[in-house]
Amino acid sequence: MLNAGTVSRWAPLPLRLIVGYGFIVHGFAKLSRGPDTFAAILHTIGIPLPLAFAWLTTLVELIGGTAILAGAFVTLASLPMGVVLMTALFTVHLPYGFSSVRLLDVTATGAHFGPVGYEVTLLYLAALAALVAGGAGPLSIDEWRRAARRRRITCESRRG
Repeated sequence: MLNAGTVSRWAPLPLRLIVGYGFIVHGFAKLSRGPDTFAAILHTIGIPLPLAFAWLTTLVELIGGTAILAGAFVTLASLPMGVVLMTALFTVHLPYGFSSVRLLDVTATGAHFGPVGYEVTLLYLAALAALVAGGAGPLSIDEWRRAARRRRITCESRRG
């Protein structure tokens, strides 16, 4: 039977999977369109050194997303990822309000949606905060490293 402790122990896993995957997909989209395309967007919204920040953002999304997905160095990876999210929140999403779904109209060709608000950005930030606070959980490199450290300390204390 499942108890609350067992269920809560596995809670970080779906967070890691969706957050890691989401960042990887966004990073890959930027990479596949070319850094110049994203740099042009950054230039338009007033970000300095747009090509450098286009590359940096893409790498943070790809490397950070992979780290979160694997549960590796979650606290360290979450810091630059949080900076990317906060930058997106304040430079892109904030003017459009909270909602991530903004229905403009429905025509014979289908529904037409407007710009996305900051709802999803806040969800990503909350998920990263939960992973930092609660740990990467089972099936993670961080958990494997923690267990290896415990075994090493146990072996050293038995010797000494």
